[in-house]
Amino acid sequence: MKVIPIYIEAGISGFESPASEYQELGLSLDQLLIQHPNATFIGQAKGQSMQGIGIFDGDLLIVDRSLTANTNDIIIANYNGCFVCKILDKNNAQLLSASSLHPPVTIQQDDEFQLEGVVTRSIRLHHSAPELMSCLL
Repeated sequence: MKVIPIYIEAGISGFESPASEYQELGLSLDQLLIQHPNATFIGQAKGQSMQGIGIFDGDLLIVDRSLTANTNDIIIANYNGCFVCKILDKNNAQLLSASSLHPPVTIQQDDEFQLEGVVTRSIRLHHSAPELMSCLL
């Protein structure tokens, strides 16, 4: 009797794995998302004022301190003792929200204002990650 060797993968035969169409990237998330590791920090968005540009409550924000902030950049700033995420309008010295419910804030000379960095990426969490949340508290 002649034996013909047939090699199959363990599991259900006849169907290709749905994961077979995905390619593994040769990068880590750090390499993919962070351009200047020594000047970057991660914060967490709170509130609804930036939803118009896709930043929602609970999203993670990757913030680069080494970049020069320009008009229309999304920035993190210390404004009168509060950390805020806003759109920068350098020409009018204003902090803009991405919601019509929040009016522009004009930075006055007597305000405390310190630019902390430019938001380069935002990451939405679709599943709770308690170990991540404990790091951010």
